[in-house]
Amino acid sequence: MIKWLKSAAFAGLLILTSCETDLDKINENPNDQASVDPKVLLTYVSKDAFQINGDNMYASRMMIGTDGENTYQYMKWNDASFEVYTKGLLNTVKMMQEAEKINNKNYTAIGKFYRAYYFFNLSLKFGSIPYTEAAKGESGITQPKYDSQETVMAGILSELKEANDLINSNDKIEGDIIYNGDASKWKKLINSFRLKILITMSKKSTLGSYNVATEFASIAGSQALMTSISDNGELKFADVADSRYTMFNNSGYGSSLYMADYFINLFKARQDPRLFTFAAQTTGAKEAGKPVTDFTGYNGGNPTSSYSDNAALITAKNISKVNDRFYKDPTNEPSSVLSYSELEFILAEAAARGWIPGPAKTHYDNAIKASFSFYQTYVKNPGQYFSGFNVNQYLATPLVVYNEADPLQTSLEKIMTQKYMTMFHQSQWTSYYDYLRTGYPNYPLQTGVSAPFRFRYPQAEYSYNSTNLKAALASQYGGNDNINSKPWWLQ
Repeated sequence: MIKWLKSAAFAGLLILTSCETDLDKINENPNDQASVDPKVLLTYVSKDAFQINGDNMYASRMMIGTDGENTYQYMKWNDASFEVYTKGLLNTVKMMQEAEKINNKNYTAIGKFYRAYYFFNLSLKFGSIPYTEAAKGESGITQPKYDSQETVMAGILSELKEANDLINSNDKIEGDIIYNGDASKWKKLINSFRLKILITMSKKSTLGSYNVATEFASIAGSQALMTSISDNGELKFADVADSRYTMFNNSGYGSSLYMADYFINLFKARQDPRLFTFAAQTTGAKEAGKPVTDFTGYNGGNPTSSYSDNAALITAKNISKVNDRFYKDPTNEPSSVLSYSELEFILAEAAARGWIPGPAKTHYDNAIKASFSFYQTYVKNPGQYFSGFNVNQYLATPLVVYNEADPLQTSLEKIMTQKYMTMFHQSQWTSYYDYLRTGYPNYPLQTGVSAPFRFRYPQAEYSYNSTNLKAALASQYGGNDNINSKPWWLQ
């Protein structure tokens, strides 16, 4: 596939030993120099997987740039990287190998979760990807074949089912910066992630041998799932080297990055105080002495306008920056790849579609309450934003209230809009994929510009794995590696 496959485990170890200085690294065994304690690998993989991806903030119409044309804001991205194969996946595989040596099933189960997580995101990004032959350089496979999206999605569902069966309360989990060794919480995350995969495949009735709706109902009705924000699959940050918030000290956040009006206006229309935790007041509002909780003191730029037009709003003192906590607070809020709030939105959508018994409203309301609970828990001095706020009154307002009698499309729009409103710097590219899948919320786009369905494959693949890459392109996109080619999961 690429050169790294020839020395798979050692590439991962080099990355790992350069980053983890506070844990035991290599076992003192002169006959097994490649052996690593799986707790070290678990820490590294978790830290890598749960970082925030800021690019989605532009593509999802939440933020804009004012110092040049941002390719994500203007929907002009091109190829992406396969770096995750050389980093996250290789270390995950190595962790699972080490777990077998000490007969610890929990590290194996968590490894299966991370494999599913990485392959899920890779396939959504590109389409067909190496899966069944991936990360097998030690076995001599240096140019792995590409598997179809259906094969990948069905395969990772099976891996997660196996993970659910393996996870147990006996095998100790050390090095766990997500759940502090609590196997029951990992089990909830594993099963909740199974539902995330299935709802993302909502345009498909089957995945391999799985019936999408039937499998969803079976998991939702019989397996352990998240029940509160304490179950969130999230990384908490610490004010120590290599553990600070992803965007801490990011110079762009303090200078040229601003809020998009599309995102801000959803909150202003609903008088939703979560806005105050995301955005800063405009300079004009500050100079006028407006309270932080005055919705008129917030304004965004148009993500479809030229960056020079939006820069003019800075001169006019009428555009909001991102709240400075996102680049000044080294700990800030945790970064989630799947939260209890998101799970409840997933269940609400499934109920609206008739996959599980209703009412969808219960899950929808729970999801919104969980989001407010998250921000009231983790934002510093929440009283300055949420004082006097009543979430039950909010749920009854016209733009928010869920009506079980509404047609499916109306219900989906309400669910997806509120789900989108919870994902500022959370859940990575989920909000964008939800938009591609459902059309909600209705992103503003430049005239003649469509939202890309995928990324182009890495240029390195054309050099090192061209035969398999070209076969994958021919089977999916008629040989064209184009960002506007629709992948299988959206057809």
